[in-house]
Amino acid sequence: MEVKYLDMAGAAFDFAAPPVNFNRCDQGLISDTFFVDCGEGKPGYILQKINTEIFSEPHKLMSNIKGVCTHIAKKVEELGGDPLREVRTVISTKDGADYFVDPDGCYWRSFLAISDVTSYDYPDSPELFYKSAVAFGRFARQLADYPAETLYETIPGFHNSVSRMEQFRAAVESDKMGRAAEMKEEIEFALSKAPLCSYIVDGLRDGRFRTCVTHNDTKINNVLMDKHTGEGVCIIDLDIVMPGSVLYDFGDAIRFGASTALEDETDLSKVSLDLEMFDVFVNGFVGELYDSMTKDEIMGLPMGAYLMTLETGIRFLGDYLNGDVYYHTAYPGHNRDRARNQLALLRDMDGKMEEMQAIVAKYL
Repeated sequence: MEVKYLDMAGAAFDFAAPPVNFNRCDQGLISDTFFVDCGEGKPGYILQKINTEIFSEPHKLMSNIKGVCTHIAKKVEELGGDPLREVRTVISTKDGADYFVDPDGCYWRSFLAISDVTSYDYPDSPELFYKSAVAFGRFARQLADYPAETLYETIPGFHNSVSRMEQFRAAVESDKMGRAAEMKEEIEFALSKAPLCSYIVDGLRDGRFRTCVTHNDTKINNVLMDKHTGEGVCIIDLDIVMPGSVLYDFGDAIRFGASTALEDETDLSKVSLDLEMFDVFVNGFVGELYDSMTKDEIMGLPMGAYLMTLETGIRFLGDYLNGDVYYHTAYPGHNRDRARNQLALLRDMDGKMEEMQAIVAKYL
């Protein structure tokens, strides 16, 4: 499908040479993304048309990204690293702006491409999951002294589990599609967990947990890995970098990467928490971030995993009850299956919480 003003957007940015080709990237689900070829021997670039239905204030989005990337680049330089490789580089327009606005009012942005890297959709080994944990831990450590309060909330309340539960209750009560009866068992189980939802919110409020910069989408496919060494090079997809708790990023990585099944697996007997994968991620993540974490945060990591799993489950289930209006679905009932999957993982965590707590206690 042709994208309007693609050539105009490509010409607006301060590339090393005029673009000779645009290759669409089909992996992105939010923004239209293209790889920009500027000719042999010239750097490559990423060009994206920002999805303003989700990000209604792109200037705030880009302010966040530019701020954290500049901060990390300085840290990388101080250690003798390569900031052009180890952090996203925002490419300015020829007018010096961080984004281009086309005649239809659509926003475009660009980043320097990073060569000789790859990414994975799922951590198929403890070693790979450990490397992603090191990369995400390093990202959090590099931003530990960043003034998180200066960041915009590009999606307010994104990981506020109390608000998410309230939204879920509203979806159950309205039952727009008449699907609540079908999901009665799942709804009752999810609602029974409501008293736990304030755990992180309360910790942030009373100071047990620090308000820090969080990535908020810590799946392994957001880590670029060096093709030769296999090590994590750069964290990408910074659209929802916001103030939050380190428990958010740890928890989201665990609920996805330490599950024994993909999040839409329908055979729930295959869904459980892999404690070995949990352990290796704790090792890599806390190992990088230890000096920046409090003991309360380290001991709170299992609840971070628990709440991010609950939150994701009720978001899938709420969307199913609302008529599948938020998440992209591949087939009817996809959100139903996703919700059942996440709640099955939550049930397994119920029985493994003491073991999870024993694992994190080793790293105090």
